Amino acid sequence: MPSLTRHALLPVLALAVVACSSSGASPSSGGSATPPPSAPAASPSPSAAPVGAIDHATGAKDVLLRYDVGGGLMMAGFSASQTPIFTLYGDGTVVFRNQMQPPMPQIGSVAPMTPLRTARLSEEQIQAVLEEALGQAGLGVARENYENPMIADAGSTTFTIDAGGVDKTVSIVALGGDTTGVPDALARANFQRLAEHLADFDVGGTVPTDVYAPAAYRAILMDGTGQVGAVAWPWTTLKPADFSFPADPNAFQLGTKTIGQADVDALALGAVPGGFQGMVVTGPDSKVYALALRPLLPDETV
Repeated sequence: MPSLTRHALLPVLALAVVACSSSGASPSSGGSATPPPSAPAASPSPSAAPVGAIDHATGAKDVLLRYDVGGGLMMAGFSASQTPIFTLYGDGTVVFRNQMQPPMPQIGSVAPMTPLRTARLSEEQIQAVLEEALGQAGLGVARENYENPMIADAGSTTFTIDAGGVDKTVSIVALGGDTTGVPDALARANFQRLAEHLADFDVGGTVPTDVYAPAAYRAILMDGTGQVGAVAWPWTTLKPADFSFPADPNAFQLGTKTIGQADVDALALGAVPGGFQGMVVTGPDSKVYALALRPLLPDETV
C-alpha cells in the first residue's frame, strides 16, 4: 500500500470542503455537489458491494473511522459530555472537533465546548483517509490493546475502524507520552501521527468547513451539592425524574435525557452547538444539580 502523508491528503480535503460550501461546484467523480446535511438522514444500512480499493459501508450512520480519548483520571461527568474527536461516516460525512482551537469563553460558571465541524468527502478522499489509517498508521494489523506499564491511571486513545475487511477497536494507553522503555514505540509513533492529523483535520481552521448542527443533544445531570452560583431550573416541561439514572444505587448517579433545540434555547446561554459543562441549577425538588450538554452524532440514538 503506497505511503500517504498528511500533506498529500490536504489537496483532496480542500476539494471536499469547497464542494461542501458551494452548491454549484463539481468535485471529483465520487463527491457530492451539494452541502452535506449536519445530521444525514440517509439509510444507515451498509452497502454489500465494494465502493473503492478499500471496501466500506456507505450509510450516513455507518462509522468507518473514529478517534476518541477518555478514561484515566478524567471525571465521569466530564467524560460523559465529550464527543469523539473525529468520525468518518460511510457517505463521506466527517464530524470532528479541532483540538488545536483555543477554548471558548466562559459564560459565568458555564464552559462551552468548541463547536464540532463537518465536511463531506468524495469517495477518493474517503479512500485516502482509510488508506492512511489502515496502512501508514497500522490499524489494519494492530492489536486491540497497547498497555503502558510506565504510567498509571493514564487515559486511553481509541481508534475504531470498519473498512477493508477490518472491524475492530484499537486502544492505546497514554498515547503521546514519553515512550522510553515502553513497548511498541514504532506502532505508537504511527498511531500518534494519525491522532495528530485527525485532531487537526481542517488544518487549524484554514480549510473551510461548516459548524455541525446536531439533530438533538444529550443533557447530563449529576449531583451538584456544594457548588455555588446555582440558577433556577430552566425547564417547565422537564424535571429531574425525566432523566435516566442508573438503577444500581452504588453506581455513579449520572442522569441523561435527549433534548431538542427548544430545550437548549430555554437554558438562555445563546448558541452552544458544541455543548457545555459547569452549569449549576436548583431543581424543582430544591436539590442542587450540575448540568452538562453534549451534541449527538449522526449514529447516536436520538
